[in-house]
Amino acid sequence: MFKKIFILVCVMIMTVVSPAWTQTPNRLQQFEAWGAYSYKSPENTICYILSVPLKALPTTVKHGDNFFLVTKRSNSPVLFEPQFMAGYKLKEGSKVTVTIGDKDFDFFTKDSSAWLTSSGMEKQLVAAMRSGANMTVKATSKRGTHTTYTYSLKGVTAALNMVQKCN
Repeated sequence: MFKKIFILVCVMIMTVVSPAWTQTPNRLQQFEAWGAYSYKSPENTICYILSVPLKALPTTVKHGDNFFLVTKRSNSPVLFEPQFMAGYKLKEGSKVTVTIGDKDFDFFTKDSSAWLTSSGMEKQLVAAMRSGANMTVKATSKRGTHTTYTYSLKGVTAALNMVQKCN
């Protein structure tokens, strides 16, 4: 299961972020629900953690492969960059809402990905992930279908700690 996910993520990351990369990601370690990965681009080292949802709703639709990532780039002033990657196109102009406990974080969408709308909120989201048990992601597909994903946060702290040291 994780091998299939790893291969799919490698392909998705390589196509979405930069076609110039020639090295495939290296799986550093699995920490319960979160995997830690790294690879080198011509410009820098990129490390990230990734998880797949435990639950996807509604059960009557095909969701494709969905991921939540937190990326760390060696030459970026932002320590961690959270991202949601959907297995389908997201509705143009819609927002994705990530909820951990009683905290909501809004993401803007482009194609099948979403990023935090407010720069500077990365620290708060990562802190909530470290202290939470589960994370819910709500999105709207291009067709208007409202979807909800539940991610476990077990292992996220250990995975973040590993990629924080990654260079």
